[in-house]
Amino acid sequence: MTMPSQPAALTCPLCGNREFQTEAGRLDSKWGVTSHKMVLKICTRCRYILHFYDKHSIFDFD
Repeated sequence: MTMPSQPAALTCPLCGNREFQTEAGRLDSKWGVTSHKMVLKICTRCRYILHFYDKHSIFDFD
């Protein structure tokens, strides 16, 4: 299996838009023991938020 030369464009699962606002976020555990840095991609049309953690997401099937 060969890898594509460029990754597929990110598409909003709700409205199909391909334009996103990028923000950085942090998720803390209930007791504050752990903290996870996240990248948030916010759809500019419907404001749906895609969460990405540690450069991987549910959209990575490899």
